[in-house]
Amino acid sequence: MSIDETTIWAALLRARGAWRPGGAAQPIDAAAPDGTRVTLNPDATWRSTAELEPPARALLDIFLPIVARPRVVLGQLGQSLDGRIATARGHSHYVNGPQSLVHLHRLRAVMDGVVIGAGTLAADDPRLTVRHCTGDNPLRVALDPKLRNAIDRHMFSDTRAPSLVICDDSQARPMRHGVADIVTLPAGPGGFTPRAVLDLLATRGITRVLIEGGGLTVSRFLAAGALDVLHIVVAPILIGSGRQGITLPEIATLDDALRPPTRRHMLGDDVLFDLRFT
Repeated sequence: MSIDETTIWAALLRARGAWRPGGAAQPIDAAAPDGTRVTLNPDATWRSTAELEPPARALLDIFLPIVARPRVVLGQLGQSLDGRIATARGHSHYVNGPQSLVHLHRLRAVMDGVVIGAGTLAADDPRLTVRHCTGDNPLRVALDPKLRNAIDRHMFSDTRAPSLVICDDSQARPMRHGVADIVTLPAGPGGFTPRAVLDLLATRGITRVLIEGGGLTVSRFLAAGALDVLHIVVAPILIGSGRQGITLPEIATLDDALRPPTRRHMLGDDVLFDLRFT
């Protein structure tokens, strides 16, 4: 009997909870009903006493390197073949297929916090909760310098997960915005400095961070060298116009292009490009 995807996912969630900053990380064991076992090690290696089913092996390949790092920043974007994450009017539900949606919710489940920009909050009104897999909801974080999003947004009006909104410090702010806490940081013309955001979250114990969107926010963290991992999920569709995914400063030649080590995984009809920067 092979060890299945459900057993591996449960072990990954246990590792996520056990392997924290400053802790003495120990291997995590999980067993199938027939007694076969798999061991997850904090150095991101694993061993099994039986063959793993392909979905279980893929889960380990994708998620074990993430949960094995007590501190990690991961960007995620879903896009079309021509690099669009939404139409010109902002319609993005759904660029990617159902297996990619499960993947996104699994990313949320292994992270401490999930970050989005003010534009994504306004356009998509995401819940940012874990619904398509088992796992706990992360802290929801909105980068909204001018506090322009109203309290009717899901993350400001429901209590299914804790919420935090980061605003600029140019004027006095209330302590709460709906159900969300408010904190302030200096904001320049390009918004907040990614490192300042991550340092602020770390003071709250949020050390595994998912930068979920949108394209501008993920691009700013990437350009600042603040991403350890980037997941780009490409759907086999052509949109032809609309909002671009990654946008970085102009380079003169392809010698200056980013070429991180990359793995590819199939998510139904979509392809996950798993880019590792550190």
